[in-house]
Amino acid sequence: MYFGELMMSKLCSVAVLLGSLTLAACVDAPPPRAYYRHPRPMPVAPRFQEVIAYPARGQSPEQLDRDKYECHRWATQQTGFDPALPVSPPPSGPPAQAPIPGSGLTVGAITGAVLGSIIAPRGSEGGGAIVGAIAGGAVGAATENAERATAERDQALAASAADGNRGDRAGAYRRALTACLEGRGYSVK
Repeated sequence: MYFGELMMSKLCSVAVLLGSLTLAACVDAPPPRAYYRHPRPMPVAPRFQEVIAYPARGQSPEQLDRDKYECHRWATQQTGFDPALPVSPPPSGPPAQAPIPGSGLTVGAITGAVLGSIIAPRGSEGGGAIVGAIAGGAVGAATENAERATAERDQALAASAADGNRGDRAGAYRRALTACLEGRGYSVK
């Protein structure tokens, strides 16, 4: 009689494990991800030619072009910002990977089932596996949701910081360019 009960409980444990593996096979793989995908379209860099300078001291068009170029180089050196260069994504490395949908639930259920069958008293391993699978699945799903929220928050913060830093440097560049041109006798708009 004891041997029959032992075989039945082991059979239940194997059935729960196979059921969990079958559930894991039903999880869809996520679409392939690019190395970096910016959540918003990148802004076009303002061109230094957009600064309009009027000669206040009778400067020629050739002198205006030369002064604009020299002031552009000076403003770029002062601010480290060059609007003539293309906008590139921030060099923060690869983005945080969100977990594969359903992976937390599956891993949690399998782990819980195995641990539940081991911890359960002799003769009730099948019931322990079922309870463990339910508890492990709940913990795994909660962990997956927390990891996904953290990855999304980190990506949003990185994009916001990169956009804000570029905007500050662009404003500093424009102020430096304006100061240079005004110092050379131009009225700047």
